[in-house]
Amino acid sequence: MYYSNGNYEAFARPQKPKDVDKKSAYLVGSGLASLAAACFLVRDGQMKGEHIHILEELGLPGGACDGIHDPQKGFIIRGGREMENHFECLWDLFRSIPSIETEGVSVLDEYYWLNKRDPNYSRMRASVNRGEDAHTDGKFALSDKAALEIIHLFFTKDEDLYDKTLDDVFDEEFYSSNFWLYWQTMFAFEKWHSALEMKLYIQRFIHHIGGLPDFSALKFTKFNQYESLILPMVKYLEAHGVQFQYNTQVTNVLFDIREGKKVARQIVCLHEGNTETIDLVEDDLVFVTNGSCTENSSLGDDDHAPVCKTQPGEGGCWELWKKIAAQDPAFGRPEKFCSDVHATNWESATVTTLDERIPHYVRKMCKRDPFSGKVVTGGIITVKDSNWLMSYTFNRQPHFKEQPKDQLVGWIYGLYTDVPGNFVKKPMKECTGVEICEEWLYHMGVPEEDIPDMARNSAHTIPCMMPYITSFFMPRTQGDRPKVVPEGCVNFAFIGQFADTARDTVFTTEYSVRTAMEAVYTLLDVDRGVPEVFGSCYDIRVLLDSTSKMMDGRKLTDIKLPFGVGFLEKKALKKISGTVLEELLERYHLI
Repeated sequence: MYYSNGNYEAFARPQKPKDVDKKSAYLVGSGLASLAAACFLVRDGQMKGEHIHILEELGLPGGACDGIHDPQKGFIIRGGREMENHFECLWDLFRSIPSIETEGVSVLDEYYWLNKRDPNYSRMRASVNRGEDAHTDGKFALSDKAALEIIHLFFTKDEDLYDKTLDDVFDEEFYSSNFWLYWQTMFAFEKWHSALEMKLYIQRFIHHIGGLPDFSALKFTKFNQYESLILPMVKYLEAHGVQFQYNTQVTNVLFDIREGKKVARQIVCLHEGNTETIDLVEDDLVFVTNGSCTENSSLGDDDHAPVCKTQPGEGGCWELWKKIAAQDPAFGRPEKFCSDVHATNWESATVTTLDERIPHYVRKMCKRDPFSGKVVTGGIITVKDSNWLMSYTFNRQPHFKEQPKDQLVGWIYGLYTDVPGNFVKKPMKECTGVEICEEWLYHMGVPEEDIPDMARNSAHTIPCMMPYITSFFMPRTQGDRPKVVPEGCVNFAFIGQFADTARDTVFTTEYSVRTAMEAVYTLLDVDRGVPEVFGSCYDIRVLLDSTSKMMDGRKLTDIKLPFGVGFLEKKALKKISGTVLEELLERYHLI
């Protein structure tokens, strides 16, 4: 496997890999990474669909990319997916997946047309005082000291950030900025999370710094992630004869490890309660999604809080990874990510409105007609003075194909689940759906006397506790996440958010698809480059533009920077007068 860029290889089709007709593939899990791997096996590996077997513990595919209409509870989404232009592997995949909405076009086509016609942006990024605009005015409000802390982190080597937290590199001056408010709530970072992951995020999305305050950097699907992304992939794979086996929990993969060579020899699984084994040869490729951010998620309803499963390590995905990791150090250290649910949990809730009373307040907050079929909130609205640090979003409606036209379906989440709310004096994790709805309505400015009745009779609210939702942000060191294809492996790969690849960022759809592409291309020796991560952090134009945005329009000469060479002093600026350097600095409003 090798990396490429440009359109020379992006448009090329690889030749059929040698001996692929003799090979089979077993994919553990049916989340985005696994489905993407199966698609790459079919499209680029040209493997016969009937040779590809997807083993899924649940009764339906999708993993964390869910979106269901439960007959008893109603519409449920545990989270949403934000995307951008430079998800190179994701768009490489979806250009080949036929739309299930419009005949003759791809998922990428319909997505591109939608976001061109209806571009995303937010008219209210944050609120205070029960529904008032926080008036951040698109400013980052970074002090010179806080800005320098970001710059220092940006240039720090990865190895110098191993096992360090954000608290190790930032102080309260940074945490009080709008930059941190935008960043924390958009990406769900906490102060105890990995400084390395934050650095990778800054480098990865440096070209979108200017779009953080209003979410103009983001793009969204027409419907929920399950119907817009997962179902088209499933239909594509089924049409190619790929075998889906549900209600099958893989409990172990056994290896033959000798003289540096690692061969997966057997898959052990429970299928409908019975233990089964699948014997493997070297031509049988195995792809395992190790770990899961939604493992042990639990749902409540209007009258019940979700049961918080707080025992670390519970759940099939984590136990499987632990058993694999016990066989060789190259298979990673799952305990670094799943051993502290108090640091990795937060809670979401799906709210469905039932009459016009709540949409009136949604309209007030987003400053748009939520029933127009176009962008509504344009990303999350963060309640800046919420004890739970609550945020909520309504994407284009309807969010589900079968959603009634007079209903809205939105998503609420809180980062601080163990502190009492502002209106409901209970921790979020102990609240029923009605109580979470009450807290949300309070922060939208609904009169207090109307809140209980509206929460009970004008909405259904389904809370979801997720113990491991930010587990991939836990501080880590080299080797904690295994390589996509660990050293010495000849027929085995890890895929998904807990496999390790170069420069990309976890908690994104791109990461899942990238690891899948790298895994397939490596094990099949596909003669086509995997598109490298967009190199925005190496582009001087992007760096200058993002610097200008982060400084809220201030000039470089207004800030004392510790470069030590006097580059930004007026005397030095005279030396670049009339050069391309001066032109660049002027173009991006830095001088």
